[in-house]
Amino acid sequence: MNILHISDLHFGARHWDGNNEMLLDKINSYPADLVINTGDNTSDGLEIEYQEAGQFLRGITCENVISIIGNHDKRNMQAHEYFKQYIDQDEIIHPSKPKLTTKKNLYLQRDITKTENHFTDLNYLKQITIDNMTVLVICIDSNILYQDEGFVEEEILKTISAKIKRIKYDKSILLIHHSILVGDITPLLNPLLLADFVNEHHIEDIFCGHTHRLTLRKSTDLYHHSSFTQYMVGSLSSSNRMGDDNMFLYLENWGTSELQIHLIRIHRDGDVLSFTEELIRKTGTR
Repeated sequence: MNILHISDLHFGARHWDGNNEMLLDKINSYPADLVINTGDNTSDGLEIEYQEAGQFLRGITCENVISIIGNHDKRNMQAHEYFKQYIDQDEIIHPSKPKLTTKKNLYLQRDITKTENHFTDLNYLKQITIDNMTVLVICIDSNILYQDEGFVEEEILKTISAKIKRIKYDKSILLIHHSILVGDITPLLNPLLLADFVNEHHIEDIFCGHTHRLTLRKSTDLYHHSSFTQYMVGSLSSSNRMGDDNMFLYLENWGTSELQIHLIRIHRDGDVLSFTEELIRKTGTR
């Protein structure tokens, strides 16, 4: 299976001046079986930004494109509805015990809020099968409405855990916007809770974004005899920090001993793009 990983598109005020059509052509030149997008599709969660992000994502020709929401996407009270309208319409998972939840702004006040859905988290499970291998894609919403820090609701993890135990699959991956292993000034506030979830379900690979920087790390729990690799990719198409390239990752032969990790950096000269590719991990080193 070949996986292409993008993140932090930032349509709106933080979107770049690069050529999106050239970028799509480059993305579509890779024979990806699955494209994963780990959040911050917009700059401020505005409807027009969601429309633009959705249009771009529909330009990806891969049959399986899975997107999650990011902290910038939740800067709007209607963000969860815009995400479902313009990007992903799959059924979301609600906590089985909502009265026990503690995440801030997880529910909007019904008496004063004119939204169709008052539950603001977007968590879901998806299954895809490629070459007789079924992969469970676990999508966790680590974002808090109106805030940049991340927080994972424990009651939602419990509900998802119960669902996972009833599903048959060969391998699983986790998509989340905030990192479990790498902190910044707006980190995931309860990473140990999520790490326990990852170890419980023997999830081997985590994909995230948020920091606009590339970090590839492996974590091993010596007590529970489990480990996972975290792929944090930089921004695909934001007005990035000085000296920090836009990029995406391409994982060739993922899930096999022949894994090869390709880093594709994107360079802008006005409206024109150029690309450089680096092979990070060679065949047979998994």
